[in-house]
Amino acid sequence: MSCRNASHAGSWYTENGNELSRQLDLWLSKADLTHGPARAIIAPHAGYSYCGAWGACAAFAYRQVSPVVVKRVFILGASHYARMGECALSSLDKYQTPLYDLTIDKQIYAELEATRQFEWMDVETDEDERSIEMHLPYIAKVMEEYKTGFTIIPILVGSLTPEKEAKYGAILAPYLADPQNLLVISSDFCHWGSRFRYTWRDSSRGPIHQSIEWLDKQAMDIIEKMDPRAFTEYIKKYSNTICGRHPIGVLLQAISKLQSQQNAPRMSMKFLKYAQSSQCVNPQDSSVSYASASLVFE
Repeated sequence: MSCRNASHAGSWYTENGNELSRQLDLWLSKADLTHGPARAIIAPHAGYSYCGAWGACAAFAYRQVSPVVVKRVFILGASHYARMGECALSSLDKYQTPLYDLTIDKQIYAELEATRQFEWMDVETDEDERSIEMHLPYIAKVMEEYKTGFTIIPILVGSLTPEKEAKYGAILAPYLADPQNLLVISSDFCHWGSRFRYTWRDSSRGPIHQSIEWLDKQAMDIIEKMDPRAFTEYIKKYSNTICGRHPIGVLLQAISKLQSQQNAPRMSMKFLKYAQSSQCVNPQDSSVSYASASLVFE
């Protein structure tokens, strides 16, 4: 069987499985179960070695997952390198992690392929992209006691128009409705600084890091309201460098699709943690923001 290498292990996170397992356990132990069981989560992908704030923040999302319920984990990651206007599936059978390998659900892949709306990643594109890989060890850790009883469905999300976000949201809505499925939305929030070509600031908000937090929390408030149109307008207005804005858009559209149906389930989205890699004070500074959220069906 063909297996995707853990190509970012040793650079973005440790390739030592025991060390990685202990680190994930530590982060998860410091997070509380307050908004679960999660049907979907939003969590960052900056990388364990990049900043400890990343892993600690992501733990608050993964702590809401109920592994005894979950049978399938959809992972929606933004395409950082490949130029794509659609969504793409992996051509491989398994994804490697330092903990254990994760098996791709070929039945779900066949169902998605049958929609004729998905492309296929080549192996190079697959292994170059970190937005999906960064979540694999966390998924493996949370699902550890049930590691032979679940599959993954990795989906690489391109630069989608709002119409395409709605299209993919409609495709994924029935899967979101299934309590045995978990959707993992991979996204960092604001990338601020000249090296990111983004230096928006509202000086009335105080120091730069406070302006960044205000900006991010405007987006977080909209996401909590589960309003895809308002989120699109927010991105247009501020151009905030939320790298997973399209995966988030797809999730919001899937929620909207379910909400439009008769006997729509009640849902609640809540952000549980926010952090920045550093606090920008001077224009030459830079930072990446992290935010974790959980969606529950009430």
